[in-house]
Amino acid sequence: MDNLALHETMETHELINFKTVCLLKSKLMQGICFDNELKALMEKDVQQSKQDINELVGFYKDSQLLQ
Repeated sequence: MDNLALHETMETHELINFKTVCLLKSKLMQGICFDNELKALMEKDVQQSKQDINELVGFYKDSQLLQ
């Protein structure tokens, strides 16, 4: 895989931070939610966010800043 440029590395970092905040919010809101359908949707969001973060971390590890 090609190395990311500086601006791409920074944007990837921002996306990882955003997805992490979304993941934490969905996970925390599950604890105070009483609607089972909504809880199921939030759990799907948590699982998708985990996959997204793992994919983004793969790009981030290939960046020029970390080499």
